[in-house]
Amino acid sequence: MNEKRLVYPWTRKDVTSLKSGESVLITGTLYMARDAAHARMTDEFMTKGKFPFEPEGQAIYYSGPAPAPPGKIIGPAGPTTSGRMDKFTPLLLENGLYFMIGKGNRSSEVIDSIVKNGCAYMAATGGAAALLSRSIISQEIVSYPELGPEALRKLYVEDFPAIVIIDCNGNNLYEDGKRQYRKIHITAREDNAVKNPNKNTTG
Repeated sequence: MNEKRLVYPWTRKDVTSLKSGESVLITGTLYMARDAAHARMTDEFMTKGKFPFEPEGQAIYYSGPAPAPPGKIIGPAGPTTSGRMDKFTPLLLENGLYFMIGKGNRSSEVIDSIVKNGCAYMAATGGAAALLSRSIISQEIVSYPELGPEALRKLYVEDFPAIVIIDCNGNNLYEDGKRQYRKIHITAREDNAVKNPNKNTTG
Protein backbone atom coordinates (compact mmCIF):
# COMPACT_ATOMS: atom_id res chain seq x y z
CA MET A 1 0.00 0.00 0.00
CA ASN A 2 1.27 3.45 -0.91
CA GLU A 3 2.10 5.82 1.91
CA LYS A 4 0.11 9.02 2.08
CA ARG A 5 2.02 12.26 2.65
CA LEU A 6 0.78 14.81 5.15
CA VAL A 7 2.61 18.13 5.00
CA TYR A 8 2.21 21.06 7.41
CA PRO A 9 0.23 23.26 7.40
CA TRP A 10 -2.39 20.56 6.95
CA THR A 11 -6.05 21.40 6.56
CA ARG A 12 -9.14 19.92 8.13
CA LYS A 13 -9.89 18.37 4.73
CA ASP A 14 -6.46 16.69 4.78
CA VAL A 15 -7.28 15.13 8.13
CA THR A 16 -10.84 14.08 7.32
CA SER A 17 -9.59 12.42 4.13
CA LEU A 18 -7.43 10.03 6.16
CA LYS A 19 -8.73 6.48 6.35
CA SER A 20 -8.19 3.91 9.07
CA GLY A 21 -5.36 1.58 8.07
CA GLU A 22 -3.53 4.07 5.85
CA SER A 23 0.22 4.54 6.23
CA VAL A 24 1.22 8.19 6.49
CA LEU A 25 4.51 10.10 6.23
CA ILE A 26 4.29 13.35 8.17
CA THR A 27 6.42 16.43 7.48
CA GLY A 28 6.10 19.61 9.50
CA THR A 29 5.33 20.73 13.04
CA LEU A 30 4.38 18.31 15.80
CA TYR A 31 4.07 19.08 19.49
CA MET A 32 5.45 16.48 21.87
CA ALA A 33 3.81 15.90 25.26
CA ARG A 34 3.06 13.12 27.72
CA ASP A 35 0.61 12.89 30.62
CA ALA A 36 2.44 15.28 32.97
CA ALA A 37 2.46 18.05 30.36
CA HIS A 38 -1.17 17.32 29.46
CA ALA A 39 -2.17 17.73 33.11
CA ARG A 40 -0.33 21.06 33.26
CA MET A 41 -1.88 22.25 29.98
CA THR A 42 -5.37 21.38 31.20
CA ASP A 43 -4.83 23.22 34.50
CA GLU A 44 -3.51 26.24 32.60
CA PHE A 45 -6.55 26.28 30.33
CA MET A 46 -8.92 26.00 33.27
CA THR A 47 -7.24 28.82 35.20
CA LYS A 48 -6.11 31.15 32.39
CA GLY A 49 -8.44 30.22 29.55
CA LYS A 50 -5.63 29.28 27.16
CA PHE A 51 -3.08 26.59 26.42
CA PRO A 52 0.70 27.24 26.25
CA PHE A 53 0.37 26.78 22.47
CA GLU A 54 -2.51 27.37 20.07
CA PRO A 55 -3.93 23.88 19.34
CA GLU A 56 -5.95 24.96 16.28
CA GLY A 57 -4.66 22.99 13.31
CA GLN A 58 -1.88 21.30 15.29
CA ALA A 59 -0.95 17.73 16.21
CA ILE A 60 0.54 16.11 19.31
CA TYR A 61 2.96 13.20 19.45
CA TYR A 62 2.71 11.35 22.76
CA SER A 63 6.34 10.85 23.71
CA GLY A 64 9.11 11.85 26.10
CA PRO A 65 12.59 11.57 24.60
CA ALA A 66 15.61 9.92 26.16
CA PRO A 67 18.74 12.09 26.58
CA ALA A 68 20.29 13.08 23.27
CA PRO A 69 23.54 11.29 22.39
CA PRO A 70 26.51 13.55 21.56
CA GLY A 71 25.94 15.34 18.27
CA LYS A 72 22.26 14.41 18.05
CA ILE A 73 19.24 16.74 18.13
CA ILE A 74 17.20 14.43 20.34
CA GLY A 75 17.41 11.01 21.96
CA PRO A 76 15.27 7.97 21.19
CA ALA A 77 11.65 9.09 21.16
CA GLY A 78 9.20 6.23 20.96
CA PRO A 79 5.44 6.58 21.46
CA THR A 80 3.83 6.57 24.89
CA THR A 81 0.65 4.62 25.68
CA SER A 82 -2.10 6.96 24.52
CA GLY A 83 -4.63 5.93 27.17
CA ARG A 84 -2.70 8.03 29.69
CA MET A 85 -3.87 11.12 27.82
CA ASP A 86 -7.50 10.09 27.33
CA LYS A 87 -8.97 12.26 30.08
CA PHE A 88 -7.23 15.35 28.68
CA THR A 89 -7.84 14.77 24.96
CA PRO A 90 -11.45 15.85 24.32
CA LEU A 91 -10.69 19.37 25.60
CA LEU A 92 -7.82 19.73 23.11
CA LEU A 93 -9.89 18.36 20.22
CA GLU A 94 -12.72 20.75 21.03
CA ASN A 95 -10.19 23.58 20.85
CA GLY A 96 -8.95 22.71 17.38
CA LEU A 97 -6.30 19.97 17.70
CA TYR A 98 -6.32 17.99 14.44
CA PHE A 99 -4.69 14.68 15.31
CA MET A 100 -2.61 12.73 17.79
CA ILE A 101 0.10 10.09 17.46
CA GLY A 102 0.81 7.46 20.11
CA LYS A 103 0.26 3.75 20.68
CA GLY A 104 -2.62 1.64 21.94
CA ASN A 105 -6.36 2.11 21.82
CA ARG A 106 -8.44 5.09 22.97
CA SER A 107 -11.45 5.38 25.26
CA SER A 108 -14.98 5.64 23.88
CA GLU A 109 -15.06 9.29 25.01
CA VAL A 110 -11.98 10.10 22.93
CA ILE A 111 -13.32 8.23 19.90
CA ASP A 112 -16.61 10.13 20.16
CA SER A 113 -14.67 13.40 20.29
CA ILE A 114 -12.56 12.41 17.29
CA VAL A 115 -15.73 11.85 15.26
CA LYS A 116 -17.50 14.96 16.58
CA ASN A 117 -14.56 17.24 15.77
CA GLY A 118 -13.38 15.68 12.50
CA CYS A 119 -10.02 14.52 13.82
CA ALA A 120 -7.78 11.44 13.61
CA TYR A 121 -5.63 9.25 15.81
CA MET A 122 -2.48 7.58 14.51
CA ALA A 123 0.03 5.12 15.89
CA ALA A 124 3.79 5.24 15.65
CA THR A 125 5.75 1.99 15.81
CA GLY A 126 6.48 0.99 19.38
CA GLY A 127 9.99 -0.35 19.99
CA ALA A 128 11.48 1.77 17.19
CA ALA A 129 12.32 4.85 19.25
CA ALA A 130 15.79 5.35 17.76
CA LEU A 131 14.47 5.03 14.21
CA LEU A 132 11.60 7.45 14.84
CA SER A 133 13.98 10.04 16.30
CA ARG A 134 15.81 10.16 12.96
CA SER A 135 12.74 11.84 11.48
CA ILE A 136 12.99 14.66 14.04
CA ILE A 137 14.96 17.51 12.46
CA SER A 138 14.64 20.09 15.25
CA GLN A 139 13.12 20.47 18.69
CA GLU A 140 12.60 23.20 21.26
CA ILE A 141 11.01 23.30 24.71
CA VAL A 142 7.83 25.37 24.64
CA SER A 143 6.78 25.09 28.28
CA TYR A 144 7.30 23.22 31.57
CA PRO A 145 11.09 22.73 31.32
CA GLU A 146 11.08 21.52 34.92
CA LEU A 147 9.39 18.33 33.70
CA GLY A 148 12.60 17.31 31.95
CA PRO A 149 11.86 14.72 29.24
CA GLU A 150 8.13 15.30 29.78
CA ALA A 151 8.34 19.04 28.97
CA LEU A 152 6.11 20.33 26.20
CA ARG A 153 8.20 20.42 23.02
CA LYS A 154 7.77 21.70 19.48
CA LEU A 155 9.28 19.45 16.83
CA TYR A 156 9.93 19.71 13.13
CA VAL A 157 9.78 16.29 11.50
CA GLU A 158 10.41 14.95 8.01
CA ASP A 159 8.75 11.77 6.74
CA PHE A 160 7.71 10.71 10.24
CA PRO A 161 5.97 7.34 9.77
CA ALA A 162 2.58 6.60 11.29
CA ILE A 163 -0.53 4.51 10.68
CA VAL A 164 -4.06 5.87 10.90
CA ILE A 165 -5.83 3.91 13.64
CA ILE A 166 -9.05 5.88 14.13
CA ASP A 167 -10.36 8.13 11.37
CA CYS A 168 -12.95 10.91 11.49
CA ASN A 169 -15.75 8.41 10.91
CA GLY A 170 -14.78 6.35 13.94
CA ASN A 171 -13.35 3.45 11.95
CA ASN A 172 -10.87 1.73 14.24
CA LEU A 173 -8.04 -0.40 12.85
CA TYR A 174 -7.59 -2.25 16.15
CA GLU A 175 -11.26 -3.24 16.31
CA ASP A 176 -11.38 -4.06 12.61
CA GLY A 177 -8.38 -6.34 13.12
CA LYS A 178 -10.12 -8.16 15.95
CA ARG A 179 -13.26 -8.66 13.86
CA GLN A 180 -11.23 -9.91 10.92
CA TYR A 181 -9.38 -12.37 13.16
CA ARG A 182 -12.65 -13.69 14.59
CA LYS A 183 -14.12 -14.02 11.11
CA ILE A 184 -11.10 -15.99 9.86
CA HIS A 185 -11.09 -18.17 12.98
CA ILE A 186 -14.81 -18.95 12.70
CA THR A 187 -14.50 -19.70 8.96
CA ALA A 188 -11.59 -22.05 9.62
CA ARG A 189 -13.56 -23.90 12.31
CA GLU A 190 -16.58 -24.22 9.99
CA ASP A 191 -14.40 -25.55 7.16
CA ASN A 192 -12.84 -28.04 9.53
CA ALA A 193 -16.29 -29.17 10.69
CA VAL A 194 -17.34 -29.78 7.07
CA LYS A 195 -14.18 -31.77 6.35
CA ASN A 196 -14.37 -33.70 9.63
CA PRO A 197 -18.09 -34.01 10.49
CA ASN A 198 -17.50 -36.62 13.19
CA LYS A 199 -14.80 -34.63 14.98
CA ASN A 200 -15.69 -32.45 17.98
CA THR A 201 -14.75 -28.83 17.04
CA THR A 202 -16.25 -27.07 20.04
CA GLY A 203 -13.06 -27.20 22.12
